[in-house]
Amino acid sequence: TMRLETCWFCSSNIYPGRGVMFARNDGTVFRFCRSKCHNNFKMKRNPRKVKWTKAYRAARGKDLTNDTTFELERKRNRPERYNRDVMQKTLKAMEKITEIRHKRESRFIANRLKERKRQEAKLARKQLEQEIHIIKSPAAA
Repeated sequence: TMRLETCWFCSSNIYPGRGVMFARNDGTVFRFCRSKCHNNFKMKRNPRKVKWTKAYRAARGKDLTNDTTFELERKRNRPERYNRDVMQKTLKAMEKITEIRHKRESRFIANRLKERKRQEAKLARKQLEQEIHIIKSPAAA
């Protein structure tokens, strides 16, 4: 099986043979998907403050963070004996889980955008009430 690591900075997948690995003197290993992430790490930038990272999006509430489907992606270091039936069921379940996750993410984004539209309508109403004298002619009053 192919082991996919996650980038320490932007949390994207790192495929085998890609990316940079940095080992600190205390033994901590950091993996980066590309030089952009590695350079940002060397510049001591906080991933939660860099707009294009997953950490930023999660911290600002722009991405779905607490969902039960993420629990299935967790890394497990316990080896399992290969069984063809179990493998087929697992692959089918993975497809269903990704489908469920996409639906939940799209629903989350739609709700987030709906809230924004509601705020914009409220601001427009408030502005209209404040500046009604521009629209209304003084003779009509």
